[in-house]
Amino acid sequence: MIKARIVVTLKNGVLDPQGKAIEGALGTLGFGGVGAVRQGKVFDVEVEGSDRAKAEADLKAMCEQLLANTVIENYAIQIA
Repeated sequence: MIKARIVVTLKNGVLDPQGKAIEGALGTLGFGGVGAVRQGKVFDVEVEGSDRAKAEADLKAMCEQLLANTVIENYAIQIA
């Protein structure tokens, strides 16, 4: 079994209204000096088998086809 974490974030230059809302809420809660908050998604995935190269290729295909909107999002795959 191969375990991986996929982190999906918005590309630079893409507006992030949710990040701005979080930034404002943090300020309201008294956390001063917080700026440039960007939100994203994290997926923890287990892939059967022990072939790391195949797992990495499958994980990349998952990102390209479903987990990330590659027009506006970047993704990073971390294999444990």
